[in-house]
Amino acid sequence: METEWRRLRADELRARAKDDAIVILPVASLEQHGQHLPVEVDSILGETVARRAADALVARGETALVLPVIWTGLSEHHMSFGGTVTLEFPAFAALIEGVVRSVARHGFRRIVLLNAHGGNENALRTITDDLTPKLGLPIVQFTYWYAAAVAIAGILEQQGGLSHACEAETSMMMAVRPELVAVDRIPRARVNSDPDTTPGLYRWRAIGARTATGHLGHPEAATAAKGEALFAAIAAAVAGKLADPDLWTLPWHAEPIR
Repeated sequence: METEWRRLRADELRARAKDDAIVILPVASLEQHGQHLPVEVDSILGETVARRAADALVARGETALVLPVIWTGLSEHHMSFGGTVTLEFPAFAALIEGVVRSVARHGFRRIVLLNAHGGNENALRTITDDLTPKLGLPIVQFTYWYAAAVAIAGILEQQGGLSHACEAETSMMMAVRPELVAVDRIPRARVNSDPDTTPGLYRWRAIGARTATGHLGHPEAATAAKGEALFAAIAAAVAGKLADPDLWTLPWHAEPIR
């Protein structure tokens, strides 16, 4: 079954709406990823995760569709390194709302915002809180490395989870777009980085305040085999969560108190 929205005709998409398809919108970024990876890493990985998760949903008997990735998000914290395109929140929120409204107007009722960039997290949660009651739909939002945290931790050797231009992201790029990985530059990424040291507290920081090379983590531990294992585990974990009937049927609003 074809899962890419852009490859289908309008009549085929109308039929998928009648089948109550799950529609996944990958939301990513166009930003610097250190000295060894291209700026479209988050967009490539987010769309690949979405497509593989959709295939896994189809294998479970669901109908699923993946919209083209939104390739830019909130990346002000990466601007100092160059190569980054960022939006301000009002434009980002308007873009997401326009896409979601279009999908909903065609009759789709199960809509997923799959986040592939850490800088989008807070904004997408706020957008979800706004759109759910406004559109009367139980919109689901998640960041894929949190949704599949246990699976990811079991594969990585030098990190507890996915970071930035790291063991995980570099491995995944090696698996799907190896020609874009400058392997000879990976040793440059071993410059020490400054971690956050105040758990439970938040303040905005440019990534340049945390790392001299634009990466966080251990790309030297990356392999293509590890990348394939990550994609398989993440797709399975995400599909398992999205196929859970409770996700879509549990009450999410209340009748007015009289």
